[in-house]
Amino acid sequence: MLCPACREVMIVVEQDKIELDHCTKCAGVWFDAGELELMLEKMGLDRGALSLAKIADLPDVKTAEKKRRCPVCGRKMKKRKIAGEAEVLIDVCLRGDGLWFDGGEVHQIIERCAPKSGAKMGSEERVLSFLGDTFKAEG
Repeated sequence: MLCPACREVMIVVEQDKIELDHCTKCAGVWFDAGELELMLEKMGLDRGALSLAKIADLPDVKTAEKKRRCPVCGRKMKKRKIAGEAEVLIDVCLRGDGLWFDGGEVHQIIERCAPKSGAKMGSEERVLSFLGDTFKAEG
């Protein structure tokens, strides 16, 4: 499968029966339908409004960022903004094939879903414990 952002071949990262497509060049991640929800559930995080269908129903976002094509169906994906402490702009296939996260955005989504309690495992530790350092934000 080719990366929607840089067109490089992505690698498949499998953890706990979830297969994600990861671009080693730009650090983006493709979630097939249902994989984001499954990952959040397995990590013990609140899935809230983060289903593919709910994200697809969010309003269009006007941005200068180039439109990307779905790596499954080839159609142009739509930009959606996930609001929170830090807004995250992701690409969604309106046909329902999946979601594209640029490098570091998965980490931001985990932070958004993590409980605010200091006693709980931090969002960075959750990501690292689930998938190693593959999706850790740069910086």
